[in-house]
Amino acid sequence: MQQRPAGERRGAGGRPGFWLTGALACSLATPALAQSKPTVEELQRRLEALEQRYGGTAAQATADGQALDVAALDQRLRVLERNLELQEEARVAREKEAAVVAVNDRGASFKSANGDYEVKIRGLIQGDGRFFTGGEPAGTYDTFLLRTARPTIEGTLGKWIGYRFTPEFAGDSASIVDVYADLKFSPAATVRVGKFTSPVGLERLESSSALSAIERALPSELAPNRDIGVQLQGEVAKGKLSYGIGVFNGTVDGRDAITSNPDNEFEYAGRLFFEPFKNDASFWSGLGFGIGGSVGDTEGTGNNFLPRYRTPGQVQFFNYHAAVAADGRRTRWSPQGYFYRNAFGLLAEYIETTQELRVGATRAELENNAWQATVSWVLTGEDASYRGVAKPSSPFSPGKGGWGAWELVGRYGELDVDERAFPLFADPAVAARSAQSWTVGVNWYLNSNLKLVANYLQTRFDGGAAAGADRDDERAVFTRLQVAF
Repeated sequence: MQQRPAGERRGAGGRPGFWLTGALACSLATPALAQSKPTVEELQRRLEALEQRYGGTAAQATADGQALDVAALDQRLRVLERNLELQEEARVAREKEAAVVAVNDRGASFKSANGDYEVKIRGLIQGDGRFFTGGEPAGTYDTFLLRTARPTIEGTLGKWIGYRFTPEFAGDSASIVDVYADLKFSPAATVRVGKFTSPVGLERLESSSALSAIERALPSELAPNRDIGVQLQGEVAKGKLSYGIGVFNGTVDGRDAITSNPDNEFEYAGRLFFEPFKNDASFWSGLGFGIGGSVGDTEGTGNNFLPRYRTPGQVQFFNYHAAVAADGRRTRWSPQGYFYRNAFGLLAEYIETTQELRVGATRAELENNAWQATVSWVLTGEDASYRGVAKPSSPFSPGKGGWGAWELVGRYGELDVDERAFPLFADPAVAARSAQSWTVGVNWYLNSNLKLVANYLQTRFDGGAAAGADRDDERAVFTRLQVAF
């Protein structure tokens, strides 16, 4: 290794010690220029000032008052340089260990310096107004309500583990919406354990903050909602194919699972979804389609085993007799898809559910089905998507020409109950044989966090009233104020 010259200071470039060393060398080696250069006494005073600021050996005068010892100045300079190096190393170490804090329109996050550990805090608040103009049953009232109040904590614990926890504070009591942990082997293979949405229905898997209409359509009444279990999921082919397959406790159509397995039986659910032109610049880049389904046995009576179907107005229009029991295989299958192109959006799905039932000594396998299509158009030109309008091009700003993003929505759907359900398994004077519902609405995205929604919805029924008559049409106006971050 080549030895460094005695006058060169290691790592001193750009530091106070560097120019001080040069000044000392010039003043000692070139006496003829001393009158235009600092004197040793002046350099002594500057060195003392630097030592007071950055730390170093305290200045000391010679005992006999003779000229200052240049060798002593040099030694003190070396000490000061080393002290500066240590301070720089400590600063770099602190920066490496410091957490990265970010607060923006998507919430707040705290991330370790190496990115392995992260905590994200997000939230969703939805306040609704429901106003019925006809067809509502007794006990249904116009009302304001807090529909959703959900804080979410999610993040990572190292490179392999992710988590999410979402409680729900709307309603009369608190509950847990999502709580799960992910073991992330790779983007193509992640194991999820906990409570989360079953991988069957397309609209069920869509976040409630991104829905085109205020409430979900009729097919979601047949799809399971959140269930408790374990699932293998992932994306392959650069995200063009996603899948999920899992084992769950099992839950009735359209509802969340209860806290434990009610019948000692399990349900197997899965989904394949293709986006063949994802990330391409082609016309079909927003096309996605797939199929979901579930199968399992269930045995028991009551609401934990048999479904009740509701309209998009959240009014029940079908239920089984209290004496009816689930007694055997329950299967579901659901072809589904969407297409988004610039401001245009189309989402459609079909679902069919089959359940073995028993009442007394009579058994039957009944088949119910539903379908829906939703069309949307963003009037202000932003891109439509499965996740809604992510961010208006011109956020609402009174007096400055910003009016946010505006979206028109239209939806139609039907739900048909198996004709063999009547009258033995369901009361035709109370439960309707089918429902046909349409909804029109407008969404106003003031910015990426605030959304106002207004829907007019109407549902027509076949049956569901005394003497074989049809239940009155249900008509309602729903409004929503949503804050999401």
